[in-house]
Amino acid sequence: MKIISTNIGARKEVTFKNKTFFTGIYKSPVEGSIFLNSKAVKGDEISDKKYHGGILQAVYAYSLEHYAFWKEKYPNVNFNFGMFGENLTVKDLDERNIHTGDTFKVGETILEATIQRDPCYKLGARFNDMKIVKQFWNTTFCGVYFKVLQTGNVKVGDEFIQIKSCTENPTIADLYLTKKIKKGF
Repeated sequence: MKIISTNIGARKEVTFKNKTFFTGIYKSPVEGSIFLNSKAVKGDEISDKKYHGGILQAVYAYSLEHYAFWKEKYPNVNFNFGMFGENLTVKDLDERNIHTGDTFKVGETILEATIQRDPCYKLGARFNDMKIVKQFWNTTFCGVYFKVLQTGNVKVGDEFIQIKSCTENPTIADLYLTKKIKKGF
Protein backbone atom coordinates (compact mmCIF):
# COMPACT_ATOMS: atom_id res chain seq x y z
CA MET A 1 0.00 0.00 0.00
CA LYS A 2 1.26 3.45 -0.87
CA ILE A 3 -0.07 7.01 -0.45
CA ILE A 4 -1.14 8.46 -3.80
CA SER A 5 -2.66 11.68 -2.45
CA THR A 6 -2.80 13.58 0.85
CA ASN A 7 -6.04 15.53 1.24
CA ILE A 8 -7.44 18.14 3.60
CA GLY A 9 -10.50 20.35 3.55
CA ALA A 10 -11.93 23.48 5.09
CA ARG A 11 -15.29 23.76 6.82
CA LYS A 12 -17.90 24.39 4.13
CA GLU A 13 -21.53 25.46 4.39
CA VAL A 14 -23.69 23.39 2.06
CA THR A 15 -27.38 23.45 1.21
CA PHE A 16 -28.70 20.14 -0.08
CA LYS A 17 -32.34 19.08 -0.32
CA ASN A 18 -33.41 22.27 1.48
CA LYS A 19 -31.16 21.56 4.47
CA THR A 20 -28.16 23.75 5.30
CA PHE A 21 -25.26 22.26 7.24
CA PHE A 22 -21.50 22.48 7.69
CA THR A 23 -19.21 19.72 6.49
CA GLY A 24 -15.56 18.88 6.06
CA ILE A 25 -16.13 16.20 3.38
CA TYR A 26 -14.95 18.52 0.58
CA LYS A 27 -11.27 17.60 0.67
CA SER A 28 -8.66 18.25 -2.02
CA PRO A 29 -5.08 17.12 -2.61
CA VAL A 30 -2.33 19.21 -1.05
CA GLU A 31 1.33 19.58 -1.92
CA GLY A 32 3.92 18.37 0.54
CA SER A 33 3.41 16.46 3.73
CA ILE A 34 0.51 16.54 6.18
CA PHE A 35 0.83 16.10 9.95
CA LEU A 36 -1.20 13.34 11.59
CA ASN A 37 -2.11 14.22 15.17
CA SER A 38 -3.60 11.78 17.67
CA LYS A 39 -7.17 13.01 17.10
CA ALA A 40 -7.13 14.56 13.61
CA VAL A 41 -5.07 15.67 10.64
CA LYS A 42 -3.52 19.09 11.22
CA GLY A 43 -5.26 21.73 9.11
CA ASP A 44 -8.20 19.47 8.20
CA GLU A 45 -11.69 20.52 9.25
CA ILE A 46 -13.94 18.09 11.10
CA SER A 47 -17.39 19.63 11.34
CA ASP A 48 -19.24 16.77 13.03
CA LYS A 49 -17.02 15.57 15.85
CA LYS A 50 -19.70 13.19 17.09
CA TYR A 51 -19.11 10.91 14.07
CA HIS A 52 -15.68 11.92 12.76
CA GLY A 53 -12.25 12.49 14.22
CA GLY A 54 -11.13 11.51 17.67
CA ILE A 55 -8.69 8.84 18.70
CA LEU A 56 -10.28 5.94 16.79
CA GLN A 57 -11.00 8.00 13.66
CA ALA A 58 -8.05 10.36 13.47
CA VAL A 59 -7.19 9.54 9.83
CA TYR A 60 -9.43 8.27 7.05
CA ALA A 61 -7.92 6.35 4.12
CA TYR A 62 -9.68 5.35 0.90
CA SER A 63 -8.52 3.08 -1.90
CA LEU A 64 -7.34 4.44 -5.24
CA GLU A 65 -8.81 1.34 -6.90
CA HIS A 66 -12.33 2.13 -5.68
CA TYR A 67 -12.35 5.34 -7.73
CA ALA A 68 -12.72 3.42 -11.02
CA PHE A 69 -15.90 1.76 -9.74
CA TRP A 70 -17.47 5.10 -8.74
CA LYS A 71 -16.35 6.92 -11.90
CA GLU A 72 -18.24 4.33 -13.94
CA LYS A 73 -21.40 4.87 -11.86
CA TYR A 74 -21.05 8.68 -11.87
CA PRO A 75 -19.45 9.65 -15.20
CA ASN A 76 -20.66 13.28 -14.96
CA VAL A 77 -19.05 13.93 -11.57
CA ASN A 78 -15.78 15.84 -11.57
CA PHE A 79 -13.63 13.51 -9.44
CA ASN A 80 -10.58 14.55 -7.47
CA PHE A 81 -8.71 12.67 -4.77
CA GLY A 82 -10.32 13.38 -1.42
CA MET A 83 -13.76 13.01 -3.03
CA PHE A 84 -14.89 10.57 -0.35
CA GLY A 85 -13.63 12.75 2.48
CA GLU A 86 -10.44 10.75 2.85
CA ASN A 87 -7.24 12.24 4.19
CA LEU A 88 -5.18 9.61 2.41
CA THR A 89 -5.87 8.12 -1.01
CA VAL A 90 -3.98 4.82 -0.92
CA LYS A 91 -3.00 2.45 -3.71
CA ASP A 92 -3.84 -1.21 -2.97
CA LEU A 93 -5.82 -0.54 0.21
CA ASP A 94 -8.27 -3.44 0.52
CA GLU A 95 -10.74 -3.50 3.41
CA ARG A 96 -11.06 -7.29 3.01
CA ASN A 97 -7.39 -7.74 3.94
CA ILE A 98 -6.98 -5.22 6.75
CA HIS A 99 -7.91 -6.40 10.24
CA THR A 100 -8.72 -4.22 13.22
CA GLY A 101 -5.50 -3.77 15.13
CA ASP A 102 -3.24 -4.18 12.10
CA THR A 103 -0.49 -1.63 12.53
CA PHE A 104 1.61 0.14 9.90
CA LYS A 105 4.65 2.40 9.77
CA VAL A 106 3.81 5.19 7.31
CA GLY A 107 6.26 8.05 6.86
CA GLU A 108 7.04 9.33 10.35
CA THR A 109 3.85 7.85 11.80
CA ILE A 110 2.56 4.58 13.16
CA LEU A 111 -1.09 3.91 12.32
CA GLU A 112 -3.47 1.25 13.66
CA ALA A 113 -6.56 0.17 11.69
CA THR A 114 -9.65 0.66 13.86
CA ILE A 115 -13.04 0.78 12.11
CA GLN A 116 -14.88 1.25 8.85
CA ARG A 117 -16.40 4.49 7.57
CA ASP A 118 -20.19 4.47 7.45
CA PRO A 119 -21.69 6.73 4.77
CA CYS A 120 -24.16 9.49 5.61
CA TYR A 121 -26.17 12.13 3.80
CA LYS A 122 -23.08 14.34 3.46
CA LEU A 123 -21.66 11.86 0.95
CA GLY A 124 -24.94 12.25 -0.95
CA ALA A 125 -24.50 16.01 -0.87
CA ARG A 126 -20.92 15.67 -2.12
CA PHE A 127 -22.17 13.70 -5.13
CA ASN A 128 -25.40 15.71 -5.40
CA ASP A 129 -27.21 12.37 -5.40
CA MET A 130 -28.48 10.47 -2.34
CA LYS A 131 -28.40 7.18 -4.28
CA ILE A 132 -24.69 6.95 -3.58
CA VAL A 133 -25.29 6.38 0.13
CA LYS A 134 -27.16 3.11 -0.48
CA GLN A 135 -24.74 2.17 -3.26
CA PHE A 136 -21.84 2.79 -0.86
CA TRP A 137 -23.49 0.51 1.72
CA ASN A 138 -23.87 -2.18 -0.95
CA THR A 139 -20.11 -2.52 -1.47
CA THR A 140 -17.22 -3.21 0.86
CA PHE A 141 -15.57 0.01 -0.38
CA CYS A 142 -15.92 1.73 2.98
CA GLY A 143 -12.34 2.84 3.56
CA VAL A 144 -10.41 2.51 6.79
CA TYR A 145 -10.14 4.73 9.84
CA PHE A 146 -6.80 4.72 11.61
CA LYS A 147 -5.71 5.54 15.13
CA VAL A 148 -2.41 7.46 15.26
CA LEU A 149 -0.05 5.67 17.64
CA GLN A 150 2.91 7.85 16.69
CA THR A 151 2.27 11.34 15.33
CA GLY A 152 4.24 12.75 12.44
CA ASN A 153 4.25 13.72 8.78
CA VAL A 154 3.20 11.60 5.81
CA LYS A 155 3.45 12.45 2.12
CA VAL A 156 2.69 11.13 -1.34
CA GLY A 157 4.83 8.07 -2.03
CA ASP A 158 5.04 6.91 1.60
CA GLU A 159 4.42 3.18 1.89
CA PHE A 160 2.40 1.34 4.52
CA ILE A 161 4.86 -1.09 6.10
CA GLN A 162 2.97 -3.57 8.27
CA ILE A 163 4.56 -3.98 11.68
CA LYS A 164 1.75 -5.88 13.43
CA SER A 165 -0.81 -8.30 12.02
CA CYS A 166 -4.03 -9.15 13.87
CA THR A 167 -5.57 -11.88 11.70
CA GLU A 168 -7.55 -13.12 14.71
CA ASN A 169 -9.61 -9.88 14.54
CA PRO A 170 -12.34 -9.12 12.01
CA THR A 171 -11.42 -7.33 8.82
CA ILE A 172 -12.66 -3.81 8.18
CA ALA A 173 -14.97 -5.26 5.49
CA ASP A 174 -16.38 -7.75 8.04
CA LEU A 175 -17.17 -4.89 10.44
CA TYR A 176 -18.81 -2.96 7.63
CA LEU A 177 -20.96 -5.88 6.48
CA THR A 178 -22.09 -6.52 10.07
CA LYS A 179 -23.08 -2.86 10.44
CA LYS A 180 -24.84 -2.96 7.05
CA ILE A 181 -26.98 -5.90 8.17
CA LYS A 182 -27.89 -4.09 11.39
CA LYS A 183 -28.89 -1.02 9.35
CA GLY A 184 -31.04 -3.16 7.05
CA PHE A 185 -29.24 -2.50 3.77
